[in-house]
Amino acid sequence: MTAHQTVLILDFGGQYNQLIARRVRELGVYCEVHPYYRGLEKLAELRPIGVIFTGGPNSVYLPDSPRIDPEIFRQGVPVLGICYGIQTMAHALGGEITTPKTQEYGKTKTFYDSDSILFRGLPQQGISWMSHTDYVSRMPEGFRRTAYTDTTPVAAMECPEKGFYGLQFHPEVLHTDYGREMLKNFLYRVCGAKGDWTMEDFAQREVARLREKIGDKQVMLALSGGVDSSVCAALLSKAVGNQLTAIFVDTGLMRKNEGDEVEAAFARMPIRFIRVNAGERFLGRLRGIEEPEQKRKAIGEEFIRVFEAEAKKIGAVDFLAQGTIYPDVIESGLGDAAVIKSHHNVGGLPAHVDFQEIIEPLRLLFKDEIRALGLELGLPEYLVWRQPFPGPGLGVRVLGEVTPEKVAILQDADAIFREEIARAGLDREINQYFAVLTGTRSVGVMGDGRTYDHTLALRGVTTADFMTADWARIPYDVLERCSSRIVNEVRGINRVVYDITSKPPGTIEWE
Repeated sequence: MTAHQTVLILDFGGQYNQLIARRVRELGVYCEVHPYYRGLEKLAELRPIGVIFTGGPNSVYLPDSPRIDPEIFRQGVPVLGICYGIQTMAHALGGEITTPKTQEYGKTKTFYDSDSILFRGLPQQGISWMSHTDYVSRMPEGFRRTAYTDTTPVAAMECPEKGFYGLQFHPEVLHTDYGREMLKNFLYRVCGAKGDWTMEDFAQREVARLREKIGDKQVMLALSGGVDSSVCAALLSKAVGNQLTAIFVDTGLMRKNEGDEVEAAFARMPIRFIRVNAGERFLGRLRGIEEPEQKRKAIGEEFIRVFEAEAKKIGAVDFLAQGTIYPDVIESGLGDAAVIKSHHNVGGLPAHVDFQEIIEPLRLLFKDEIRALGLELGLPEYLVWRQPFPGPGLGVRVLGEVTPEKVAILQDADAIFREEIARAGLDREINQYFAVLTGTRSVGVMGDGRTYDHTLALRGVTTADFMTADWARIPYDVLERCSSRIVNEVRGINRVVYDITSKPPGTIEWE
């Protein structure tokens, strides 16, 4: 197994830094995101085939703004600057940055020089996504303009002799026409990428690394049944088999049959799988609690207690494994993720469990890569494509006090909704969909009689990053089937509504 090629992404505080990394990975090239001030250090360590500067909120000419060390331009490595990245490149190399009278945000008609290697094979004009206050008013010596708009004279520039390229717009967002092709041209035509980043290669390499690191020692994993922890378990299973103990705490607040599905998936793996059926314990803990934040805290605290009790039975553990993924690392400031996620993933580490180190086999992967790896490792699709699920489970989808009866009603209704969405072929198009027991009762009529039963809300959203989301336009006939089946098949519900609130102003979950 040979080492894969790497692209270094230097972060200047841009809102799209993760998205740039995802696009590079999608194009078959491995990349890492690091703070801009570690540029030279990481250049020497990673020996990348190219460097990408991200955007950022600052003005490069102000004294406290982040700036790149000009030495990075003397290393003979191709550089692509995006948004603030083109400005810091121009500033470092002797150009001039100005704040114009007219700023530029959103979709913008842009004119491209198709002789530029970045725009080769592309139309001479298209829509690009702009989001900038400043722009390059004078290019550094040796650069030429390769794109412009009606208000931005230098929307792109290049110095191909040195391998330097800059884009004022964002090729990584879907709003930019041909943005993927531009990035591909930089990676393959400029940097000489071979496209050697695959999940098959990663799986082989990581299994070998884990075997060497763990040796004959013991590993413990808190398994939620979500895609991240499930793939982490599958990877460790390939590496060390029964040296892994996976503790799965079934809170009784999972979706219908989900606990059994998780157990069935891991029963065939050569690991120590421990399922703790703690439904009565959790529901008892929630008795009388209505406020959402109190419910979350109660569920989190109870999880810690259950996990502690099971961990105590195991005794000494050499390694604690976590399903930390790359967005967690980036969002946590890149250097502090291990500490932050150790508490987040298991709800607090049991003090009596003695372990040498935390291992995070997935910490360099994005969610789409996690799913690809899961399939590569042979996990069933229902686990790999499991819908995002809040840590407190149905505890925050039953509004008001949580009771066994309400949980059972919601499980049945939610299962019908998910079944109909899958039957309609929409389960991969809608990023998250679920049912909520609203806590509202209303009058209905069924069988010529009056009812006074629960109102159920259905929720579906489309999103790229879960930071913002739009309500999913589910066809009326699908919603009609869902409503009809739920009212007829689930006792206790007489009214079904559909949530058409985007995020913001709403959240994806109701609590």
